[in-house]
Amino acid sequence: MLVLDSGGVSRLARRRQDSAALIAVFKRDGLWPPLVPSVVLAESITGRQRSDANINRFLKTCDIIEGLPERLARRAGALRALARQGSAVDAIVVALAEPGGAVLTSDLKDLRALASHAEGVQVHGA
Repeated sequence: MLVLDSGGVSRLARRRQDSAALIAVFKRDGLWPPLVPSVVLAESITGRQRSDANINRFLKTCDIIEGLPERLARRAGALRALARQGSAVDAIVVALAEPGGAVLTSDLKDLRALASHAEGVQVHGA
């Protein structure tokens, strides 16, 4: 399972050859479609049609996870307390990737700190 934060969404939404190549690798490795928690949309979308066009197009290829189950919220809170860094959205992304999933992010420092307390979550740079 692959979970994207806003940096991962932005990276893969680019209409560039390197982004397409990365998506091909994820598909080959069985990590497609990625999961995107709906709270990540708040960090990814600007509300301006022109600047959001690529992101909106890309999000149609993802599985958007709506709502936040209490169990996941509690786990995210625990990870955040253990790591002593990262935002609530970062912690939700990592908690959703448990157990054994991967996260694509541009915020390696915070997500790696959170993942160090998670069960088998790998963090990859966007």
